[in-house]
Amino acid sequence: MIIEETQDIAACRAIRHAVFVIEQNVPEDEEWDDLDEQAVHLLARTAEGTALGTARLIRRGETGKITRVAVLKEARGTGLGAGLIRAAIRQFATTPGITRLQLGAQNHAIPFYEKLGFTAYGPEYMDGGILHHDMERAL
Repeated sequence: MIIEETQDIAACRAIRHAVFVIEQNVPEDEEWDDLDEQAVHLLARTAEGTALGTARLIRRGETGKITRVAVLKEARGTGLGAGLIRAAIRQFATTPGITRLQLGAQNHAIPFYEKLGFTAYGPEYMDGGILHHDMERAL
């Protein structure tokens, strides 16, 4: 699997549409925002070029935000999601001034992110009709 920064926003959006809008019933107006243009996008592809996963990275001061992490159903359970998070961590680790990482985790995914060094904090909240918790880790 190849995970790298991409300018192919259409491929990233197609994955997000399949996972969030179609599969998880997130309303389209809640999925799409104006942050795609200012973000760094990671795209996971097979050696043959099939896009299977994505993550969106946004800088907010000293915080690196990992958002819109999505893996197509056929690639789940392969380690691809963890690979995307590790790639995001590496990307932010090379960004001067970033000291902390933050993400909003769907509640069922909290143990997944805990294995990658994140800790939940703050109250539970609804995002896209799905319960979430914020999580963070030092960089």
